[in-house]
Amino acid sequence: MNAIATGTDPILEIDGLRTEFRLRGGTITAVNDLDLTIRPGETVALVGESGSGKSVTSLSVMRLLARKVGAIAAGSVRFRGKDGTVRDLVTLDEESMRQVRGNDIAMVFQEPMTSLNPVYTIGDQISEPMRVHQGTPKGEAWDAAVALLEKVGIPDPRRRAGQYPHELSGGMRQRATIAMALACDPMLLIADEPTTALDVTIQAQILELMQALQRDTGMGMLFVTHNLGVVAEIAHRVAVMYAGRLIEDGPVREVFRNPRHPYTVGLLKSMPKLGDATRMKKAGETLNAIPGMVPSLRNLPSGCSFAPRCSYAIDACRAAVPPLAAVSENHHSRCIRWQEVRP
Repeated sequence: MNAIATGTDPILEIDGLRTEFRLRGGTITAVNDLDLTIRPGETVALVGESGSGKSVTSLSVMRLLARKVGAIAAGSVRFRGKDGTVRDLVTLDEESMRQVRGNDIAMVFQEPMTSLNPVYTIGDQISEPMRVHQGTPKGEAWDAAVALLEKVGIPDPRRRAGQYPHELSGGMRQRATIAMALACDPMLLIADEPTTALDVTIQAQILELMQALQRDTGMGMLFVTHNLGVVAEIAHRVAVMYAGRLIEDGPVREVFRNPRHPYTVGLLKSMPKLGDATRMKKAGETLNAIPGMVPSLRNLPSGCSFAPRCSYAIDACRAAVPPLAAVSENHHSRCIRWQEVRP
């Protein structure tokens, strides 16, 4: 495998990212002033309810936004490649960006059938990035694809390499997309809810696989999910988004034990625990839920977007968007009353 950068220098630095979509009713901001850093060997989980901007963030990094509709309006996405050169992905021309996609940065999507072409064999699709980006001869690339299928835990990999996506189970297809993503030894893997469509047993296997592969390669990982249980299992740091903004971030253990934003507290309290169903049924209780709905990006409330749903909200919360306050050296909260928030 190619050498992976080591040390403390970030491989990805997102600074002030703003992504907009031009729709008939006007322009909406899906990601607003986002800062995020990922280092080699580190997994950063991006969490939040549907519509919070998680997937748009990952698509912005990959420059895969729908043309003529979505665009990066401000900010930078600095990426450190395998040669140590730092480039701003926002300003790269399209040809240079194609060399980054699949080679330096790879992506695994929620539904593998959106990534796999139904008319090409699994082996052809895994070997293609090696042929395109690295000039690997066809036979050598095919053998490497078989080896990758074996590495991601697919039995009888040579036979599977000659099959088509519809001939594999859902779990095998997801393993195949991970193999395809790893074909060129990427520095950064973006996983956009890669286990949501899988049953819990296969989900656990995929998570264990991704952790093992990260340990072997030293790659950084941006893991997009709404499942806090998965975050606790796989991530080193967590970044919580709401209505397009980062509202809390920090080491997973610290944020989970000492959340300092009311929204994060609500998400954690909404997580069912083993044995809750029986206990709650006997006590006549219901699962905790955050009141209200996520606001429309077309009509965001003034000030803090979470204020209409927040029991801590005061007039000052509605007057201006709160800055990110430093709870500790590595823990931040976008709440002016973070010191009063109770888990």
